Amino acid sequence: MIQLHEQGAYYFDDQIYLESEKKNDAWFDPEAGKKKTMAYKIMQAHNHSGNDRILELKFDSIASHDITFVGIIQTAKASGIEKFPIPYVLTNCHNSLCAVGGTINADDHFFGLSAAKKYGGTFVPPHVAVIHQYMREMMAGGGKMILGSDSHTRYGALGTMAIGEGGGELVKQLLNKTYDTHYPEIVGVHLTGKPKPGVGPQDVALSIIGKVFANGFVKNRVMEFIGPGIANLSVEFRNGIDVMTTETTCLSSIWATDTQVQDYLTTHCRGNDYKELKPENGAYYDRFITVDLDQMECMIALPFHPSNVFSIRELNENLEDILHETEVRGQALLEGSDVTFTLTDKIRNGRLFAEQGSIAGCAGGTYDNICAAANILSGKSVGNEEFSLSVYPASMPVYQCLMDNGSASALMTAGAIFKTAFCGPCFGGGDTPANNTLSIRHTTRNFIHREGSKPQDGQLSSVALMDARSIAASAVNHGLITAATELLQEEKAIPKYFFNKEIYENRVFQAHDQIQKDLPLRIGPNIAEWPEFNALTDDMLLKVTAVLKDPVTTTDELIPSGDTSSYRSNPIKLSEFTLSRKDPHYVPRAKAIREVELERLAGHDVRQTDEGLAAVYGSIQNHFPDFEYDKAIVGSVIYANKPGDGSAREQAASCQKVLGGYANIAKEYATKRYRSNLINWGILPLITPDEIELKNGDYILLRGVRKSLEEGSNRFEAYLVNEDLQKINLGMEALTADEIQILLAGCLINFNKKEVLV
Repeated sequence: MIQLHEQGAYYFDDQIYLESEKKNDAWFDPEAGKKKTMAYKIMQAHNHSGNDRILELKFDSIASHDITFVGIIQTAKASGIEKFPIPYVLTNCHNSLCAVGGTINADDHFFGLSAAKKYGGTFVPPHVAVIHQYMREMMAGGGKMILGSDSHTRYGALGTMAIGEGGGELVKQLLNKTYDTHYPEIVGVHLTGKPKPGVGPQDVALSIIGKVFANGFVKNRVMEFIGPGIANLSVEFRNGIDVMTTETTCLSSIWATDTQVQDYLTTHCRGNDYKELKPENGAYYDRFITVDLDQMECMIALPFHPSNVFSIRELNENLEDILHETEVRGQALLEGSDVTFTLTDKIRNGRLFAEQGSIAGCAGGTYDNICAAANILSGKSVGNEEFSLSVYPASMPVYQCLMDNGSASALMTAGAIFKTAFCGPCFGGGDTPANNTLSIRHTTRNFIHREGSKPQDGQLSSVALMDARSIAASAVNHGLITAATELLQEEKAIPKYFFNKEIYENRVFQAHDQIQKDLPLRIGPNIAEWPEFNALTDDMLLKVTAVLKDPVTTTDELIPSGDTSSYRSNPIKLSEFTLSRKDPHYVPRAKAIREVELERLAGHDVRQTDEGLAAVYGSIQNHFPDFEYDKAIVGSVIYANKPGDGSAREQAASCQKVLGGYANIAKEYATKRYRSNLINWGILPLITPDEIELKNGDYILLRGVRKSLEEGSNRFEAYLVNEDLQKINLGMEALTADEIQILLAGCLINFNKKEVLV
């Protein structure tokens, strides 16, 4: 059972007390108590502002993978970097297969290796480890902070506060700048009890996500895991819950540590990185969550979101009703396409049937999960019909130990297919299911425009998230969705894990301080520089090029994953995919208005481009005779209710900018990282409290933009342009001083270049 409490609470001797219960006790002091949390102490140890409410953080290390590190390094290179100032791990776990676009994936890998040599980094080759498993095994430790260009950057169970952000924030760290944010609220997550046999980390994680996602209970806050229940969870179990906290939209996470964590780090030859962490008595939490692990059930997150959660028991008891409701919601997300989303047709003998299973990546591919699946499937068979099962150990050391202890052999004998460390099943780069089939996966996400879906081509991937244990139980029943608790009265012990450090020593490149500064970067034909972007003008004329009315818009909809990921080293080519699976007409609309801006910059009279635009300028100048059309940026703007859920990928913003995008308008932004990405690419993250009726082709006029930013105003003079200009309510949340300068400069690259020139 999970309960949410919006009022403050205090920690004392592993127990939680409501603020209303203890407000008269002298030692229960909220201001003093805020400084007694683990999160406060770690953040302040990394804060360089001198102000504990306004954070300027420098991280201990950073990490990227092969669809983010090229752009990050190219951006840092343009800003004059000569050496990585902190440990930087470059992993290759997304485009590992080198299967799309000819040589371009492998070209990116060689670029990364040359950068590690030139600037002094760590390079983890393809198939050796997924990004987060390597960081757990080799980099995370007590009291550290790590920044990664992947949204699932979470190492809280090992005592590390980690944050996933867009590449621009990593560039700032490489340039010795800081990660700036207001001090977040801290949410206590109090664990008690012990999971039943068959209940795994994904079950606990999905239960929490289902409770807190829609209501924003932990949005942009830090989740601090405490309580006696932690001791009843293995470290890998904790890691499995922790990595999924990203799907709650929290900023970061941290867990109390114990001797199990010390043993984990010692096993990985890093015992000195252990630090005991726990809150002090009297620690104050702004709100808290109680989790009774005894009451946890096996869960399933049906398409198309990790928060669409049901217990498998509840699903089986109300199968047709739940599936029909899910079909209705899912079909609404496919408005405008000819695809039909169905689940009820997958009912066999009163149970839901899946044609595919996968245990993979940073969430599913851990040692304990795979051993638990092997214990369930040992001596059984996945069958030889539609249902298939693939298993991806998260690192080669994990793979080797599974081979040595017989778990891999048991799974292979049962009919599972073993593959190497790879994130593909999570983002659409591998094991894409057949159209109109259902895949059950222990991975991190199941968004509608992910895992290979191409609705514009009539192709739809339907993924449900489950724990490895229940996936194995379902495999025993050849694809019928089955809770592991249905098969298990008790669980077999997980064999002891042995880590072979020589696997990394013999294959992972570590530059340490021996940089080769004169070594040229190895640049393949698909790796391209960023186009030039211009500084912000005082007046802006923005054409609406996409109106997205879904409650939430994911980054997978803004820039699809899967095969498009191969083009992330080429800004121009990648931009062609922007909104391609959500609004295929967005790119030509945006390109058309970008051409107008290019004409303006070339000194041509843009009033001659078409009669419609001439009329727009005429209407503006009738109301504002001082308006100078030739000095006002002409660009595009996207409206979405709540954009930016999901991935940290900066390309969701940069592709808009490449196509001439200068603003988003939203009711709110789903995550801090998407809003940061917009700012770093010089796109105004506008918000409105009003219901503005916008349609494609509308024009919005912004006046005095530079002046407003320079004066620190968060409101803009804005109009919907028609015969009578309609004033509209647009503003922004508070910006840091650097964020203001980045927007004024036109993007982070321009801002950095300006500083280098100075």
